[in-house]
Amino acid sequence: MNTRKKRIVVLGAGESGTGAAILAKDKGYDVFLSDCGKIAPKYRKILDSEGVAYEDGSHTIELILSADEIIKSPGIPLDSPVILAAKAKNIPIISEIEFAGRFTDAKMVCITGSNGKTTTTMLIHHILTEAGIDAGLAGNVGNSLAYQVARAPHKVYVVELSSFQLDNMYDFKANIAVLLNITPDHLDRYEFKMQNYVNAKFRILRNMTPSDAFIFWQDDPVITEQLRHIATEAQMLPFAEHLEEGTDAYVDAENNLIFNTPGTSMTMPRADLALNGLHNVFNSMAAGLSACLLDVKKETIRQALSDFSGVEHRLEFVADIDGVRWINDSKATNVNSCWYALEAMTRPTVLILGGKDKGNDYSEILPLVKGKVKAIVAMGLHNEKIMDFFAPYVDKMADTDNLDDAIAAARDFASEGDTVLLSPCCASFDLFKSYEDRGTRFKTAVHNLEHE
Repeated sequence: MNTRKKRIVVLGAGESGTGAAILAKDKGYDVFLSDCGKIAPKYRKILDSEGVAYEDGSHTIELILSADEIIKSPGIPLDSPVILAAKAKNIPIISEIEFAGRFTDAKMVCITGSNGKTTTTMLIHHILTEAGIDAGLAGNVGNSLAYQVARAPHKVYVVELSSFQLDNMYDFKANIAVLLNITPDHLDRYEFKMQNYVNAKFRILRNMTPSDAFIFWQDDPVITEQLRHIATEAQMLPFAEHLEEGTDAYVDAENNLIFNTPGTSMTMPRADLALNGLHNVFNSMAAGLSACLLDVKKETIRQALSDFSGVEHRLEFVADIDGVRWINDSKATNVNSCWYALEAMTRPTVLILGGKDKGNDYSEILPLVKGKVKAIVAMGLHNEKIMDFFAPYVDKMADTDNLDDAIAAARDFASEGDTVLLSPCCASFDLFKSYEDRGTRFKTAVHNLEHE
């Protein structure tokens, strides 16, 4: 009799990979973890204490290809050599989310989109927590879903899903799927083909049944076009800025948010929302519809939508110095996200852009730049594209390759009554470890100005 344990190899030792390794160990698998980079001390300590075998600094290919199944961290490209080698051997490759879903019957509220995912995810979690619902926060925020399923289970999980996570999900099912918007992003990961990226986002609908619900922005042209070509059994709950045929959430003529679901009908003044900007109206609609479907009381939904404190690095107020407002929007790693930030600006704006370009088309924000931006500070190792594109339209521009020079240039350009907005449109990896690192260092530098 063959008693060999099924072998799971986990690739990547971040939050996702470490959580997957712990769950696999708890379920009795033979587990090996491999990371081609250096494992952070936090995760190394966890792996050591759990007795999980691992390596870092390189991939030992024969150990990896001995797997019965591979759990891939979302940051590893689909065309990396180790993934291609595994595919050549027909080894199944799944995501941490897919793996975790096998071991829980909890309800899954899953959120994706090019922009607004984190805000909406945390807003839904806030509403559910305020309602006394046992809800975990997972995916791109909170602890890994796999770790929570293994060690801290919940009745409901609110899960932020990137396209990278959706790529390797097959049998996992959302009970409520939220698709906020789709604009060009990560095209370098998808062969620079927009349809490949769209297809990845729509994987959130996989396996949904008539008892499940799909919440989406009805005015998004990419979403509406894709829905002409695919079908889902899930209930459809669209939201839009104004009332349209079939819309389940919208803003009425008196500037009230209206929510209509099969079980709930409620109204809330837009002025009472904690978060400003049209994009946050949409985020609030998606969150409110999700809460209605989970039978949260109207009073709780209204209160939670009005007292939510927001998300770090997303239109985060930093300081007011000599009448200049400084805003950290480091999470804006694509052009559309910057569009929403500029749409929310009510004062003349000095805009800090730049970083690792992902195939950006800056024409999307050009009308807002023309109308609201008095100066642009480019901050990155390669700013030529930004400088060349905006030079005909913006009189004041600065080309900088570090944070200190960018802050200094922005300060020179800004006058009392202006806003300095860090909303980079780009990934952070040319000068910073992450968008969080970029935002945190920006805030520190701004606060240092207060003490000069």
